[in-house]
Amino acid sequence: VQLQASGGGLVQAGGSLRLSCAATGSVSSINGMGWYRQDPGKQRELVAVISSGGNPNYADSVKGRFTISRDNAKNIMYLQMNSLKPEDTAVYYCRAATFFQIYWGQGTQVTVSS
Repeated sequence: VQLQASGGGLVQAGGSLRLSCAATGSVSSINGMGWYRQDPGKQRELVAVISSGGNPNYADSVKGRFTISRDNAKNIMYLQMNSLKPEDTAVYYCRAATFFQIYWGQGTQVTVSS
Protein backbone atom coordinates (compact mmCIF):
# COMPACT_ATOMS: atom_id res chain seq x y z
CA VAL A 1 0.00 0.00 0.00
CA GLN A 2 1.26 3.47 -0.92
CA LEU A 3 -0.29 6.66 0.45
CA GLN A 4 0.00 10.11 -1.10
CA ALA A 5 -1.17 13.04 1.02
CA SER A 6 -1.94 16.46 -0.41
CA GLY A 7 -3.86 19.64 0.28
CA GLY A 8 -1.79 21.33 2.94
CA GLY A 9 -0.89 24.98 2.84
CA LEU A 10 -0.93 28.33 4.59
CA VAL A 11 -4.24 29.68 5.84
CA GLN A 12 -5.38 32.37 8.25
CA ALA A 13 -7.02 31.49 11.54
CA GLY A 14 -10.68 30.75 11.00
CA GLY A 15 -10.07 29.47 7.50
CA SER A 16 -10.49 26.03 5.98
CA LEU A 17 -8.43 23.41 4.19
CA ARG A 18 -9.19 19.97 2.84
CA LEU A 19 -6.53 17.29 2.93
CA SER A 20 -6.63 14.26 0.65
CA CYS A 21 -4.88 10.91 0.95
CA ALA A 22 -4.85 8.69 -2.12
CA ALA A 23 -4.14 5.01 -1.60
CA THR A 24 -2.67 2.75 -4.28
CA GLY A 25 -1.44 -0.83 -4.33
CA SER A 26 -3.18 -3.50 -2.27
CA VAL A 27 -6.03 -1.20 -1.30
CA SER A 28 -8.51 -4.05 -0.82
CA SER A 29 -6.54 -5.08 2.29
CA ILE A 30 -6.98 -1.70 4.02
CA ASN A 31 -9.17 -1.60 7.12
CA GLY A 32 -8.99 1.56 9.20
CA MET A 33 -7.48 4.80 7.99
CA GLY A 34 -6.64 8.00 9.78
CA TRP A 35 -4.96 11.36 10.00
CA TYR A 36 -2.21 12.18 12.47
CA ARG A 37 -0.18 15.32 12.98
CA GLN A 38 3.21 16.22 14.36
CA ASP A 39 4.82 19.44 15.45
CA PRO A 40 8.64 19.61 15.56
CA GLY A 41 9.85 18.34 18.92
CA LYS A 42 6.51 16.77 19.78
CA GLN A 43 5.07 13.30 19.46
CA ARG A 44 2.83 12.42 16.56
CA GLU A 45 -0.79 12.64 17.68
CA LEU A 46 -4.05 11.25 16.41
CA VAL A 47 -6.37 13.72 14.71
CA ALA A 48 -9.13 11.50 13.34
CA VAL A 49 -9.66 7.91 12.27
CA ILE A 50 -12.30 6.21 10.18
CA SER A 51 -13.20 2.54 9.96
CA SER A 52 -13.71 0.59 6.77
CA GLY A 53 -17.43 1.02 7.35
CA GLY A 54 -17.11 4.80 7.63
CA ASN A 55 -17.37 5.24 11.39
CA PRO A 56 -15.29 8.24 12.50
CA ASN A 57 -13.56 9.13 15.73
CA TYR A 58 -11.91 12.43 16.54
CA ALA A 59 -9.44 13.90 18.96
CA ASP A 60 -11.20 16.21 21.41
CA SER A 61 -9.20 19.15 20.10
CA VAL A 62 -10.74 18.92 16.62
CA LYS A 63 -14.28 17.72 17.35
CA GLY A 64 -16.84 19.92 15.71
CA ARG A 65 -14.26 21.51 13.40
CA PHE A 66 -12.77 18.64 11.39
CA THR A 67 -14.56 15.97 9.37
CA ILE A 68 -12.93 12.77 8.18
CA SER A 69 -14.38 10.80 5.28
CA ARG A 70 -13.33 8.18 2.77
CA ASP A 71 -14.41 7.29 -0.75
CA ASN A 72 -13.78 3.56 -0.99
CA ALA A 73 -14.58 3.52 -4.70
CA LYS A 74 -11.81 6.04 -5.40
CA ASN A 75 -9.52 4.88 -2.57
CA ILE A 76 -9.22 8.41 -1.21
CA MET A 77 -9.55 9.64 2.36
CA TYR A 78 -10.29 13.27 3.18
CA LEU A 79 -9.95 15.58 6.14
CA GLN A 80 -12.07 18.72 5.95
CA MET A 81 -10.66 21.22 8.41
CA ASN A 82 -12.77 24.25 9.31
CA SER A 83 -12.31 27.03 11.87
CA LEU A 84 -8.59 26.42 11.84
CA LYS A 85 -6.52 27.66 14.76
CA PRO A 86 -2.78 28.43 14.99
CA GLU A 87 -2.40 25.39 17.25
CA ASP A 88 -3.50 23.21 14.33
CA THR A 89 -0.19 24.02 12.63
CA ALA A 90 1.70 20.76 12.03
CA VAL A 91 2.71 18.24 9.44
CA TYR A 92 -0.30 16.04 8.77
CA TYR A 93 0.21 12.38 7.94
CA CYS A 94 -2.27 9.85 6.63
CA ARG A 95 -2.16 6.29 7.87
CA ALA A 96 -3.69 3.04 6.68
CA ALA A 97 -3.89 -0.25 8.52
CA THR A 98 -4.24 -3.78 7.24
CA PHE A 99 -4.38 -6.88 9.40
CA PHE A 100 -0.61 -7.19 9.18
CA GLN A 101 0.91 -3.78 8.68
CA ILE A 102 0.66 -0.02 9.17
CA TYR A 103 1.41 2.32 6.29
CA TRP A 104 2.16 6.06 6.41
CA GLY A 105 1.98 8.77 3.79
CA GLN A 106 4.74 11.35 3.37
CA GLY A 107 3.04 14.19 5.25
CA THR A 108 1.68 17.56 4.19
CA GLN A 109 2.38 20.83 6.00
CA VAL A 110 -0.52 22.84 7.41
CA THR A 111 0.31 26.32 8.70
CA VAL A 112 -2.32 28.49 10.34
CA SER A 113 -1.40 32.12 10.88
CA SER A 114 -2.96 34.22 13.63
